[in-house]
Amino acid sequence: MEETVGDPPTSAVLLDHCHFSQVIFNSVEKFYVPGGDVTCYYTLTEHFTPRRKDWIGIFRVGWKTTREYYTFMWVTLPVDPNNVSTKQQEVQFKAYYLPKDDEYYQFCYVDQDGLVRGASIPFQFRPENEEDILVVTTQGEVEEIEQSNNELRKENQELKDSCVSLQKQNSDMQAELQKKQEELETLKSINKKLEQKVEEQKDIWETELLQLKEQNQKLSSENEKMGVRVDQLQAQLSTQEKEMEKLVQEAQDKTEQLECLKKENGQLFLSLKEQRKHQQKLEKTVEELKQQEAIATKKEQELTDENFDLSKRLSENKMICIVLQREKERLEGENDLLKRDNFRLMSYMGLDFDSLPFQVPTSDQGGAGQNPGLVFGNPYFGIQESSAPSLRTIKKCPTCKSNLADDVFDHISQQHPMETLSLDCPICDKSFSANEKQIFEDHVFCHTL
Repeated sequence: MEETVGDPPTSAVLLDHCHFSQVIFNSVEKFYVPGGDVTCYYTLTEHFTPRRKDWIGIFRVGWKTTREYYTFMWVTLPVDPNNVSTKQQEVQFKAYYLPKDDEYYQFCYVDQDGLVRGASIPFQFRPENEEDILVVTTQGEVEEIEQSNNELRKENQELKDSCVSLQKQNSDMQAELQKKQEELETLKSINKKLEQKVEEQKDIWETELLQLKEQNQKLSSENEKMGVRVDQLQAQLSTQEKEMEKLVQEAQDKTEQLECLKKENGQLFLSLKEQRKHQQKLEKTVEELKQQEAIATKKEQELTDENFDLSKRLSENKMICIVLQREKERLEGENDLLKRDNFRLMSYMGLDFDSLPFQVPTSDQGGAGQNPGLVFGNPYFGIQESSAPSLRTIKKCPTCKSNLADDVFDHISQQHPMETLSLDCPICDKSFSANEKQIFEDHVFCHTL
């Protein structure tokens, strides 16, 4: 069974004048998965006889007349109408012509007079389990795929516009043909009535009978002319049907091309999936994004507000970063002062400053590493100094509480018992016992990372 291009017979009769119990629809699902064909099962009752122009349409719930169908399929007449098994019929709707939204629809059986003889329960077209898949592609590949999709959409839209134009022309010709047929039927009925009256009153209206015969001949000639016109319209209709079939075939080809692009996209996803092994730390965040993506469209406004809050927080973080940079510079100045105090203390203790593996930086040397073009200094200057191999840790003397270099501290520690020494972190002031020297050095090294 195939869907034809011509419009089915419809009417503007309201629902109150329709009989919904003469055709019963069976096995109607609550929803159908998009992208697949839908089979409609129905049963003809004893008091209903199907005709050649009967059809089954898919209507959106809330329809008023049979002209509001979304799509339709012609029914197949049973071979033996009296057989019980032939009362069970089915018709299949192709996935290409089915609705793409999640509105409620229902099947309706419409006879050739445009009257509804049966209706099904409402159903939807939506997936059974909606799972969002995150596809990671490069920007270039995304732009190429989007460009290809836009071209396919443009071609599909042009085909749809051409199809709508042909359908409009076809509907106009069908309306003209229907009008001529109605006029013909009217003339035939008038002719039949006139002939009956002539037979009943043959003796009285013999003279008028001759006139009626002449009128009948004129009507016959007009009828022949109408028949010729109908043949011409039918020839034009067949030509347009062929053109419509070509357009439908082209649309199917475009759909197949789109499916090929989807398969290529799937292959790209598989190849990119291997590159996601090093991103295991981000899997939890990705899972949360997958769960939130289903309701992302409903929370667009909330995300906009959140984006505004994040922008505000970013500006605040920038201000905090500036404050921390200033605090870092202040601490570096204090560190220089402490180093100078340490130098004076070593001089006081009689230690040779030239034999030590480090030098006390002056204020000029400390500022030489800064970029004069930056307002708050080089933000990476302190990090480079902290990560340099020549950096010496600062330890505090347990007796006088003075800051000492690592080598000086080792020299002094030989003169004091190990139980009284403590190791203080120069960054976070955390204390370690002398027996935990390796732990202390690892702790100070962690601050340089």
